[in-house]
Amino acid sequence: MKASALALLFIAQLVADVDSFGIKSSQFTRNTQLRATNGESDKKRVVVIGNGMVGQRFMENLIDLDTDKKCVISTFCEEPRAAYNRVKLTSYFETRNPSALSMTSEFDDEGRTPWYEENNVELFLNDKVVSVDTKSKTVTGASGKTIDYDVAVFATGSFPFVPPIPGKQRPGVFVYRTIEDLEAMLAYVKENNVKSAAVIGGGLLGLEAAKAVADMKVESHIIEFAPILMCRQIDQGGHDALVGKIEEMGLKVHCGARTESFVGENGSTDMEDMSPVSALRFSNEDWDDLEVQMVVVSAGIKPRDELARGTDIAVGERGGIVVDEQLKTSVDGTYAIGEIALYNNFIYGLIAPGYDMAGVCSKVVAQEELGYDLGLKETPAFTGADLSTKLKLLGCDVASFGENQPNPDDQDVSNLVWNDPIGGIYRKLIFNKAGTRLRGGILVGDASDYSKLHKLAVQGGELPENPAMLLAPASARGDVKEEELSEDPNAQICSCNDVTRGQIADTIKELGVDRASLKEVKTCSKAGTGCGGCEPDVKLILKQELEKLGGSLSNHLCEHFPLSRPELMALVRTDADPTSVDSFEKILHKHGHGDGCEICKPAVASILASTYNGVILDEGRDALQDTNDRSLANMQRGGSYSVVPRVPGGEITPEQLIQMGKTAKKYNLYSKITGAQRIDFFGASKYQLPDIWEELGSVGLESGHAYGKALRTVKSCVGSTWCRFGVQDSVGFAIRVENRYKGVRSPHKMKSAVSGCVRECAEAQGKDFGMIATENGYNLYVGGNGGVNPVHAQLLATDIDEDTVIKYLDRYIMYYILTADRLERTAPWQAKLPSGKNGGGPIEHLKEVIIEDSLGICEELDRRMQYLVDTYHDEWAEVVKDPARRAKFKQFVNTDEVQTREEMIEFIDQRGQVRPTDWASDGQPQTNWKPDTIDVFSRSEKSWVNVGKTSDFAPNVGSAILYGDTQLAVFNNAQRGEWYCTQNMCPHKQAFVLSQGIIGGTADGIAKVACPLHKKQFGLADGKQLDGDLALITFPVKIEGDDVLVELPSQIEVDAILGTSGLRVQSSCNGMDISGTDLESEILNGVRNTTLTVV
Repeated sequence: MKASALALLFIAQLVADVDSFGIKSSQFTRNTQLRATNGESDKKRVVVIGNGMVGQRFMENLIDLDTDKKCVISTFCEEPRAAYNRVKLTSYFETRNPSALSMTSEFDDEGRTPWYEENNVELFLNDKVVSVDTKSKTVTGASGKTIDYDVAVFATGSFPFVPPIPGKQRPGVFVYRTIEDLEAMLAYVKENNVKSAAVIGGGLLGLEAAKAVADMKVESHIIEFAPILMCRQIDQGGHDALVGKIEEMGLKVHCGARTESFVGENGSTDMEDMSPVSALRFSNEDWDDLEVQMVVVSAGIKPRDELARGTDIAVGERGGIVVDEQLKTSVDGTYAIGEIALYNNFIYGLIAPGYDMAGVCSKVVAQEELGYDLGLKETPAFTGADLSTKLKLLGCDVASFGENQPNPDDQDVSNLVWNDPIGGIYRKLIFNKAGTRLRGGILVGDASDYSKLHKLAVQGGELPENPAMLLAPASARGDVKEEELSEDPNAQICSCNDVTRGQIADTIKELGVDRASLKEVKTCSKAGTGCGGCEPDVKLILKQELEKLGGSLSNHLCEHFPLSRPELMALVRTDADPTSVDSFEKILHKHGHGDGCEICKPAVASILASTYNGVILDEGRDALQDTNDRSLANMQRGGSYSVVPRVPGGEITPEQLIQMGKTAKKYNLYSKITGAQRIDFFGASKYQLPDIWEELGSVGLESGHAYGKALRTVKSCVGSTWCRFGVQDSVGFAIRVENRYKGVRSPHKMKSAVSGCVRECAEAQGKDFGMIATENGYNLYVGGNGGVNPVHAQLLATDIDEDTVIKYLDRYIMYYILTADRLERTAPWQAKLPSGKNGGGPIEHLKEVIIEDSLGICEELDRRMQYLVDTYHDEWAEVVKDPARRAKFKQFVNTDEVQTREEMIEFIDQRGQVRPTDWASDGQPQTNWKPDTIDVFSRSEKSWVNVGKTSDFAPNVGSAILYGDTQLAVFNNAQRGEWYCTQNMCPHKQAFVLSQGIIGGTADGIAKVACPLHKKQFGLADGKQLDGDLALITFPVKIEGDDVLVELPSQIEVDAILGTSGLRVQSSCNGMDISGTDLESEILNGVRNTTLTVV
């Protein structure tokens, strides 16, 4: 055991001893703060019971109002971390990082954020309030801590309602409420190989839970008692449209379900047996059991009013603390807000009413309890809330507003309905009988004009002469422009936080042109920090207000280029002297400043490839390439790579299949057929790639460019050559199209497809460009994509022959390359284009530019595309035949030794193949690695070690060296004339990849490297993470003649800390115990002048 480890063990034991005496270690480290606060006896103490979203908002509001610091605030939080955004709980799967949901800022290791200490708020984490004594005015937590209060605010929220279904006690039955619930589900899914799960409840929370289950890659069944989903928000028509969208995603919907029991694996159906759940049983006639291995109950909420029930605070018959318009309870000095508050016999379960309550309550407390004169004309009052809502559920717009379900006896009703089952859009607008007033509505599938309709229904306003004009969705009207926002400063933009346009505008003015970024505006105004649905509106207001102030919303590529990508592309392509802009260094010198970074370097690399089309690894261009392009392969978990040969149109020969099989077997590669009609091979080491591609190239297989922002595939059905319905040779045309555009670099990846008839088996209308065969030729569609936000392609031309298709595609693709932003797919690029001269939206503009040559640029577009086609080269063939290029794939520059993939991460069996073991979640062992101290080798004897010649290290990139068992990264920053050496392991996921990262500089001159896996940035000089709290160990470098020398401790010392074998990611993290071994003695003997004193 290392000496520092002994010290840590002693400290850990001390903390354990402290805890054993009933003192929380977190309190042990914060006594000073607590004593100072407890000593402020002249101030009133406000205790907030519950640290959820509403309780947090109340505290923020009260702090803003308490300008004279008349109170101190304490809050109890029963969860292991401070307030976070439950509304966005499903987004947790995107990062698995709780800080991404924080209501204030990053969580530290204890679950706290700096906000509480900065605002003198006492936060008691992991401490659930167990009793409130309204007579003595005290609150007691589960820890045993009791504190006095002058004002108590109940913000305990609600808990999930679990119906009394037999079997609810079983392992595998969960509720959906907290981050811990999600983590418990994830663990259960993994440990029990869950394939199918049921979500009980088809309301808002139920659908969110169903998405969470689907995000776990588990088949999701939605079980709803009512005959339709979301019965409080939508009707049968809305249900039908929503179900269509949900089932397209692979989820199953069961409405009208009468769940009788959760059946155990042993067949039991009682309330005591603890056999894991295996099925749902229904009382519906002729319904079979539904086999599932997990159940998530999300069937509604119940107010957490148990604390009040033990006091003289009035509680509603069906739950909830009774409050008046000022949110006061029946006991003086106590208030209730959020889902615990029962106002007018109603519990409000949405966040927007909760924030309204927090606002009213904070003003009442400030005026009546703290004695402030707020200058208000009327007493603050909560009189109910607008329950209109707009959500994105399972990728589908769902909105309801106003009176969306009038009473059946209401005679003053006239409905207009738009029902498009093909497009999955349902809209119902409810007017008065005379058609002069919009009363409410339901929008499913397209709610782009929700703000306009909501305002008309809730605030009133003049309707069009023909109200039916409001019914059609924007997509049907061909209107793809952003909805016009009201200029009214009182117009509500953010319903979650009740933020108006005027308040956002005031925030922007206060921040000023230089400071007003989207992030700052959201932080300061709170707009966009709830559900996030209004963020596009906030961004648009920011753009408009900055223009009024003489500024503009920055579209700069990065801090090194005060230009957007289209602007930079225009400057490069129109330069009178092309030789002055044919490299990154020249372009940076002419149009930018500084060193460049991980954003601008790949963007400029793409511009150079689209303009000059040189080999991307030559003449220093490899230093510009992003993670995958530099290796001509996609980097996978653990630092291994995938190999994806091109299979044009999906057509492949037996000889090519045989060679693929031989190569995959030889290198033990995981093999998988893709959805794009080709074969992926995973698990190759970088040093193996040239040999692999040499073998594949022997049968004519070329690079599939799966690693590049380029054309990926042109999918096809078999067409007229085989299919009895086919009307054109879709395979032959797909091959022609793919071979024409292969290798063409673009702002983002491109996908295409050719269908041989209108049955559309190749799904051409979901691609960046797609062709559907007709009797007379092809219909050409452009601007579609799948992914997170699917977009249907639009029809550009009909019944055109193959040559005309190619001509129009040449122009479309090149127009996209020249004018799109960095990493912008064709769909959003196309949506931003201007409308045609006679209306009709961007598609009409494209017809005018591409077919009619309205801008007079078709000749240039044709010429540029033909140049790219004529200069095509198979990038892997260029590497295989050139020893200098092959040398770029050597693992270590200072030795021919290699460390295999298995030495860096454990590979495990999966259905007869191998794959890298799963990464641990952030914060778990084998993640976020940190040395005992950043200067861990400060007392070690060091020597200068020759690691190679300067010519061995390519300029402006990193190169890996092997020192004993340790991988180090040496960075030759030729642009600055500087050299650096760090560990090669990124501490985030313990992957040995840092030498493959892009190096650059910050605005203030710090040299940095961006990890190729997750873009975490580290300073090269000191190793400190620039966007977090991790760090690298660094080593001095010097150049003597042509020799590169690194100052290093002995190999055994470095290996003890950074050795690959000790840091290898494994499926079980048991560490290496060297206590009592010769290795321990050697390490301790190697550390000089070190004294350990244990008191």
